[in-house]
Amino acid sequence: MESVGKKYNIIYADPPWQFKVWSNRGMGRSAENHYSTQSFQSLTAFNIPAICENDCVLLMWATFPCLKSALELAEAWGFVYKTVAFTWIKQNKNNEKLFKGMGYYTRANAEVVLLFTKGKPLKRLCRNVEQVLISKRDKHSKKPKEIRERIVNLFGDVPRVELFARSCGSLFSNEEFKGWDVFGNEVSNSIKLPE
Repeated sequence: MESVGKKYNIIYADPPWQFKVWSNRGMGRSAENHYSTQSFQSLTAFNIPAICENDCVLLMWATFPCLKSALELAEAWGFVYKTVAFTWIKQNKNNEKLFKGMGYYTRANAEVVLLFTKGKPLKRLCRNVEQVLISKRDKHSKKPKEIRERIVNLFGDVPRVELFARSCGSLFSNEEFKGWDVFGNEVSNSIKLPE
């Protein structure tokens, strides 16, 4: 089902960041080996303003090497940076220990969700939504479903879309996005982005 012309109060995005690695060894572990990435220019070309309500919040995943690009991308889409909404501390898949990922200087094990607004800020409906989430990692770049749940707790059941969504690939994968429209090359899109 395709939603044409629909506008959203919540845009939740996990851009497929393309960034330079330092060595061939690093290339073997890069995002490009797991999914298609896009240049900053191609990400800015998406007509995200066309799907935004006048009062809208953007919650965007960013890795620390791409932090500057995330801030610039949100600005290109017409949003103003406000804060870090969530910080995900990753645990190993098979135990409770903290995951030790790659990193340019230190071993990375956290990602952040930046919060931006357009128009008037959405009303915060719940005052006890926590910023930090400690949970197990899944397949490369698969984000925890708890973040979606926290977003709805924070802002309510308003029109919302997840951009660049990645499915867990389960038998009932539509269930993981229940209540959300989605766009991405790993899901059955419920929306088409305007040109």
